[in-house]
Amino acid sequence: MTKSKKKGNFTQLGVLIALLLLCAVISVITGGKFLRVTNLMNVLDQTAFNAMLAIGMLLCLITAGIDLSVGANAVFCSCVGGMLVLRDVSNPILIMAIIIVCGTLVGLINGLLLTRLHLPHPFVSTLGMKNFLWGMALLVTGSTMVSGFPEGVMLLGSKTIGGVKISFILVVILYIIMHVLLTRTALGRSIFCVGGNPEAARLSGIHSANVLTFCYVVSGFCASLAGIITIGRTSICNGADAVNPYDTDAIAACIIGGASFMGGKGTMLGTMLGALIIGTLRNGFTLMAASSAIQNIVLGLVIIVAVFIDVTRERMEAKARRLAAK
Repeated sequence: MTKSKKKGNFTQLGVLIALLLLCAVISVITGGKFLRVTNLMNVLDQTAFNAMLAIGMLLCLITAGIDLSVGANAVFCSCVGGMLVLRDVSNPILIMAIIIVCGTLVGLINGLLLTRLHLPHPFVSTLGMKNFLWGMALLVTGSTMVSGFPEGVMLLGSKTIGGVKISFILVVILYIIMHVLLTRTALGRSIFCVGGNPEAARLSGIHSANVLTFCYVVSGFCASLAGIITIGRTSICNGADAVNPYDTDAIAACIIGGASFMGGKGTMLGTMLGALIIGTLRNGFTLMAASSAIQNIVLGLVIIVAVFIDVTRERMEAKARRLAAK
C-alpha cells in the first residue's frame, strides 16, 4: 500500500469515527429517536440530494476548481420540468430527458468558460452562473411553485425499495462507478494529475482542457439528477430555492471527506461519509427543533473547521516534503 493510500484510508477512518460519534451524541440528546429505523431512512433520504451534488463537486475540487452553481442548477432543472408540466407535457421520460440535457449543458458551459474562454478561476464563472440560473429558474416558471408532475418523474425521489429511497440507491451506484473511474482508469489518474501537478500533466501529454470540461459536465449531469430527486421529494418545483446554500453543503461534504481546495485529493467514500455527516446534523437539528439560526451557526462552524483542517493538513505535508528534500 502506498503512502498516499495509507493517508487516504486514515482520513476516511477518522471521518467514519466522527460520524459514529455524532450519531451517538444526537441519539442521546434525542432520547433514542434518532436511531429509529424510520428516522435513519429519513437521514438517507435527506442525504441523497446533497450526496448527488457532491459527486460533481468532488471532481471539480480534485482539479483545484469549484462549482458554485450546482445547487442553482439542480433547482433550475426542476423548474425546467415544471415549465414542461405547465405546457401540458405529460411524458415522464421526455421530461426527465430534457431536464438531464439542460443540467448537463450548464455543466458543459461552465467547463468551456474555464477552458476555452480562459476565465481566471471557476469561482467567478460558476458564481455568475449560479445567479444566472436563479433568475432563469424564476423566469421559466413565472416565479410560481409548480406541482402536478407525472408519477414517472416523481418515482426517483419518492419511491422506496426495501424501505430505502430509490434516490439513495442510485447515489450509491453512482458513487461506486465514480470510485472505479477515479481509482482504476487513465481518466481518473488524469483528473488527479491535473489538480495535483498541472505541469506534470502538461509534460505527460494530458489534455487538461478536456479533463476539466469533463469534470464540469459530470457536475452538471449530477445536478440534473438532483433536480429530479427534489421533484420527487417535495412534489413541487420552486425557483426561489435556487438561492439556498446547496453548493456549500456539497463543498462541506467533500472537504470533510478529505478533499482539498488545493486539488489533487479526494475519495468517493470520504465524500459519502461527509455527506452523511451533513445529513445527520440536519436531521438532528430537526429532531431537536433547533432554530434556523442555530442550524446555520453550527453548520457554518463545521465548514470553517473542515477548511481549517484542510489548510493545516496541507501545511504539514508541505513541511514534511521540505524536510525530506534536505
